[in-house]
Amino acid sequence: MRGSTNVDDYEYHAGPPQEGDANGRHLIFARDAEDIAILGQGTIDGQGSAFWHRKGRRRPTQEELWGDVIAWDYEPATQRRPSPMLEFVYCRNVRVEGITLTNAAGWTMRPVACESVYIRGIRVRNPIFAPNTDGMDLTACRNVFVSDCDIATGDDAICIKSENSYGETLPTKNITVTNCVLSTCCNGFKIGTATHGHVENIVFSNSVIYNDDATPLNERATSGIALEMVDGGTLDGVTISNIRMQNARTPIFIRLGKRTPGAASFLRNVMISGVNATGAILTSSVTGLPEMPVEDITLADISINSSEGGRQEWTRRSVPEQPANYPEARMFGRLPASGLYVRHANRIRLSNLTLKAEAPDARPLVACDDVLDLDIVGLRNTAPAEGQAVIALRGARNVFVHGCTAPIGTQAFIRVSGSGSEGITLRGNDLSRVAQQAVFDDGAAADSVSSQA
Repeated sequence: MRGSTNVDDYEYHAGPPQEGDANGRHLIFARDAEDIAILGQGTIDGQGSAFWHRKGRRRPTQEELWGDVIAWDYEPATQRRPSPMLEFVYCRNVRVEGITLTNAAGWTMRPVACESVYIRGIRVRNPIFAPNTDGMDLTACRNVFVSDCDIATGDDAICIKSENSYGETLPTKNITVTNCVLSTCCNGFKIGTATHGHVENIVFSNSVIYNDDATPLNERATSGIALEMVDGGTLDGVTISNIRMQNARTPIFIRLGKRTPGAASFLRNVMISGVNATGAILTSSVTGLPEMPVEDITLADISINSSEGGRQEWTRRSVPEQPANYPEARMFGRLPASGLYVRHANRIRLSNLTLKAEAPDARPLVACDDVLDLDIVGLRNTAPAEGQAVIALRGARNVFVHGCTAPIGTQAFIRVSGSGSEGITLRGNDLSRVAQQAVFDDGAAADSVSSQA
């Protein structure tokens, strides 16, 4: 099946706007249907290249590639384009199995406010440079089962959203994604945006997010896992496990922001475990806002190998808050840690993290700013360059660091900065190779840290 290259051949369905990434024109559309299916080994081709063209923008320099995206080379030739290619609205018991979806003009497939959706064994192939070509956008749905999918595309591979241009924004809940292989220049598995309503009970497991070693930096995934809540919605209950990442620029990006003034969002109860990431070039991060901290985040049994090679001056730069900015892993610029940066967060547990810098990196492995109730256990890492501490804390309260081992060449294990830190306990760590267990600066009190065997 092939889509027309003439947008006037696509009927407009009321609800969404006439133009934009998600509009009212589609190659396949169903509303208020039950027990429907698209099955088989055939191909649905949207002929998307008829709807976008090159921008003619300046070629990015080598130094700019870390934050660039190849899809920025192209833009829609017209805002009137069929997108999403497949749209299901208010449907029940929907099955999409076995087919290949290719060359979407915009988003590839979107179920909206549907219940009992089964997506299995599909193959998505959109060019890496094709703008806005999300693989699938699961929106305001409940009881969704995605498995065994092979997705290579020019925007987010699998994206979970909370919005509804057809009516009430129903909760997005009870979604499982497993046994998938994802490749993109944007985000592999993503929650948000938009996120205006409630999202809960999301599971992502046993999957691969990859770019080949020869892939240029701006064609690699910006984030392997991105959890973003910035539009006034809420996120509660995410479990992610057994994920292999190859050359995703940022393995993990978790962001609670405020693009909607006055909104009372929360992002909490997230557990990510069993991630093996190599070829990272940007720091993973977990960030909220001073008045809206992220809460109850567990990162466990995670290995990240980074080839970035950070500079000491990055540890001294002020990281902007940017509460209303579009959430992306590169939004803060270079961060003051090589492995993980945490800010404005409560009840954070970091268990059995292995953080390795393949190039000399003059930053701490972990940096935490304004964090309450922090538990770090079993941290393993390469020694930071130029005398940096393994862990940097600022405004950290009720911190328990235990069962960690500092490698040979470590000058300081922990650095405490500022007057707001207190209740920091070191217990049962192997610090025999460390020159100093703790150092203090910028008004930090020496009695904020207690060390026990």
